[in-house]
Amino acid sequence: MTDEQINLYDLDLPGLTELVAGWGEPAYRARQIYRHLYVQNVVDFEAMTTLSKALREKLRRDCCIGNLEPVRLQQGDAGFTRKALWKLPQGETIESVLMIYPGRATVCVSSQAGCPMGCVFCATAKLGFLRDLTAGQIVEQVLWAARETKAVAEGEGVDALANGAGVVAPEERPSRLSNVVFMGMGEAFNNYDAWWDSVERLHDPDGFNMGARSFTVSTVGLVPGIRRLAKESLPVNLAISLHAPDDELRSALMPVNKAYPIQELLQATREYAEETHRRVSFEYVLLQEKNDAMEHAHALVRLLRDGPLGDRIQWTHVNLIPWNPVPGTPLERSHRKRVEAFQSILRSGGIPCTTRMERGTEIDAACGQLAGQG
Repeated sequence: MTDEQINLYDLDLPGLTELVAGWGEPAYRARQIYRHLYVQNVVDFEAMTTLSKALREKLRRDCCIGNLEPVRLQQGDAGFTRKALWKLPQGETIESVLMIYPGRATVCVSSQAGCPMGCVFCATAKLGFLRDLTAGQIVEQVLWAARETKAVAEGEGVDALANGAGVVAPEERPSRLSNVVFMGMGEAFNNYDAWWDSVERLHDPDGFNMGARSFTVSTVGLVPGIRRLAKESLPVNLAISLHAPDDELRSALMPVNKAYPIQELLQATREYAEETHRRVSFEYVLLQEKNDAMEHAHALVRLLRDGPLGDRIQWTHVNLIPWNPVPGTPLERSHRKRVEAFQSILRSGGIPCTTRMERGTEIDAACGQLAGQG
C-alpha cells in the first residue's frame, strides 16, 4: 500500500463505476468488484476471479483493499472477545472489539482516532482528538469483524476446554455478524458525514446487506446530531451517554453538558423518538460514590418521568454500566450491591433498566477502555 493508492472501501458503487470507467472498463466490472468487497468479503485481488488478470493487476497497482495496518490482535473470554489494534496511514492508532454471544455477534467500532469530548471516566478522552476516520476505515473494521465471526463459528482461536462466562457453545456460535455499535473511540456525530456514509454502505442490499436496526450509534449528547439523525432515511438505534441525573454532576463528568444541558438533550431525544418511533437507550456508567448513590437513582427516576420524556417513558431504556478501570484516573468501580440497589430503584420507578454484561476487561476492551494501545 502506498499513499497514492485508492482505498476501495472509500468508494461507493457510483465511485467504483467512475473509477473503472476511467480505465475504459464497463460498469458491470464495478458491480463485480463491489460484490467481491462486500458480499464475498475478500481482501486479496487474486480472489477476485471474475475479473480479468489485467484488471486485477491494474487494481493491485493503483488501489488497496483497506488501509488500516493490523498491529495486534488480543483475545479474551476464551477467544469469544477479540480486540484489534490498527495503525492509520498517518501513524495514529485505533481499536475495534468483536464480542460473540449465544446466537449473535456484535462489533464495537471507532469513528475517530482519539476523542475531543473530555469525559473524565474514559480512556479515549485522555488522548484528545487526533483524526477523523474515513468512511472506508469505519467500514473496514466491520468487514474484519465479519471475517472473525466466521472464524469463531468454525472454532478458530477459541478455547474448546474453557468453561465460564463468555464461553459460547459450538451450536450457539453465529456465523454472521449481527450488530454494529458505533461506541468505540471517538464521537460519531463529530464525524457525521463519514459515519453515515459507512452506515449506508454496510446497509446496501446489493452489498453487505446489514439491516438498519442492526446499527446503534452512541453519542455524548450532541443535540444537533440527534436532530439530524431523526431525519435520516434509515432507522438506526440511538444510545445517549447520560451518566448523571443533574447538570452540575454531569458537567463535572462530561464537559459537553455545558453546551447541551440535560433538559435540552431530553427535549431533542423526545423529538427523535416522536419522529422515528424508535426506543432510545440511556447509558449510565456507575462510579463509586460519584453518581451511584440511592439519591442519584431517585433523581434519575424523577428526571425521566417528570421531564420531556415523561409521557413517552416506554420509548426509553437505561443501560447501567459498571465502570471499567482506566489507569491514572482517580475513580472507582461501583460495588456490586450498589449497582443492584440502583437498578432496583429504577425498576421500582417504572424505568426499563438492565445492567450491561461485561466483556473484554482482561484485555482492556470493555466500555470506556479503548485507548489505541492494544
